[in-house]
Amino acid sequence: MPIAAPDQVSPIVLAASDCYAIGQQVAEQNGGTLAKASQSTRGGQPVCVIVVLVPGKDGQRPRRSEIVVPQN
Repeated sequence: MPIAAPDQVSPIVLAASDCYAIGQQVAEQNGGTLAKASQSTRGGQPVCVIVVLVPGKDGQRPRRSEIVVPQN
């Protein structure tokens, strides 16, 4: 009987979780809150697209900041 391979997580899920962890670090560095972290490809290279909400000054609305980070 063949031996069953252990369940493996798909690479897409791993990349998404990596982008989420990277996004949390980026949000912390910018003093904001992580709104979205997703994987994309730009110039043939895998990147994480991070959206951070940075608190506004003097009671203004939060500022939306989109940051693209290499996924390495």
